[in-house]
Amino acid sequence: MKKSINIEKEIRLRFPPSPTGPLHIGNARTILFNYLFAKKYGGKAVLRIEDTDKERSELKFVNEIIDELKWLGINWDEGPDIGGDFGPYKQSQRLDIYKEYLEKLLIQKNAYHCFCSPEDLEAKRQDQQSRGLAPKYDGTCRNLSDKIVENNLAQQKKSVIRFHIENKKIKFKDLVRGEVEFDMGLVGDIVIAKNFMEPLYNFAVVVDDFLMKISHVVRGEDHISNTPKQIMLQEALGFNDLIYAHLPLLLNSDKSKMSKRAGDVSVSDYHKNGYLPEALINFMVLLGWNPGTEKDIFTLDQLIKEFSIEKVQKSGAVFNLQKLDYLNGYYIREKSLSSLTKLCLPYLSGFDTDKFSAKNLEKIIEAYKTRMKKLSDIAELTGFFFEDKLVYDKKMLAWKEMGDREVIVSLETAVKVLSSAKVWDKKNLEDLLVSQAEKFNDKNRGYFLWPLRVALSGKDSSASPFEIAEILGQEKTLLRIQDAIASLT
Repeated sequence: MKKSINIEKEIRLRFPPSPTGPLHIGNARTILFNYLFAKKYGGKAVLRIEDTDKERSELKFVNEIIDELKWLGINWDEGPDIGGDFGPYKQSQRLDIYKEYLEKLLIQKNAYHCFCSPEDLEAKRQDQQSRGLAPKYDGTCRNLSDKIVENNLAQQKKSVIRFHIENKKIKFKDLVRGEVEFDMGLVGDIVIAKNFMEPLYNFAVVVDDFLMKISHVVRGEDHISNTPKQIMLQEALGFNDLIYAHLPLLLNSDKSKMSKRAGDVSVSDYHKNGYLPEALINFMVLLGWNPGTEKDIFTLDQLIKEFSIEKVQKSGAVFNLQKLDYLNGYYIREKSLSSLTKLCLPYLSGFDTDKFSAKNLEKIIEAYKTRMKKLSDIAELTGFFFEDKLVYDKKMLAWKEMGDREVIVSLETAVKVLSSAKVWDKKNLEDLLVSQAEKFNDKNRGYFLWPLRVALSGKDSSASPFEIAEILGQEKTLLRIQDAIASLT
């Protein structure tokens, strides 16, 4: 049985990325699910930057995370960039708050200073493993006298702050997984801070979620083992219960966990490579959520209406790049020609696009929009339009078993036809060239049209020679055919 969503109290969810690198596609998927959940029930979304990892957190990643979320169309009601009633929204600016609650736990004897060295801890861990026991902290420092603790601290002996985990079972109901139970006797006391100014994840998020009045926590399955620890911290601090939902992990095609270090897995990678935000949103929501129908195309507004946490699957979600390419191709084709051209132009920055008028640039994009999986494809597909001389293997000019002489005759015939063309547009060029192709070889037009298309594009796969010729213009078209003939003679 799943825990009810409980919409009687204010719905507040948080997006808590850590700025230790670019925004991972998995974290973006989690943020999207939080956003849809909040909007579905008229709740609030809070952006909180979890930057307590001083060594790895960087401001540039904070800015990138904010920029990429905005690019995706995901907005928030409170956050470091817009403020709110429960700020500050960067954990690095909340250290005094954490110190207050750490002191509270220490006074209550729910937490204590641990002076065990890393070497001692490792020796104990190996000893436990050798005896077939689950490695956990043995509580050596839990009952140190106040005097010993004070003396150790006065001598600046290295220590951490541990939270006492009681030997009991913790149960909670998850909106995705139903009832979940953990035996905390197997865990041992956990470190919640390196010192008063360096709180760790499990502690800091508990304090933040309470003070920011978070109602629901929607996050990845990899955090499910943290939930009972956080519940025990909530109980010790007298905080209210939260409702949890743990999303399935993102998996590579081989079912291994998708890592931050495995190829292009950040939102910025997909952004730079020419994926559209609407395609990425549509793709991410289908990683773990099933609408229960055959429909697979959704706008963000449609998703807000149709999204349901109950339809989130338990099993891992396989990242299928072919599916993303399919969705991106769909959204590319849905763009108006003028909008698509503007989106493509940055990917043609290596070419002299001034060679063509704005109208002809749109014709280039129109000729290839159905072939693009992503915007960056446009450079490879259409770069030949901007070259003065094409470089390609002359063997490509031959259709099937054609010899050089047959190819030359075919191209020379094309020159005669195109030199006499009175109207230079796609329709008229197609009428002229198809008619000539049928005369040239009544069984297969390829003997005439293939050499011509390769001569104009230098590629074995391209738009039709009629479309290419119309864009190139008569003079450049004839020059390219003559160059092809010259390469064979």
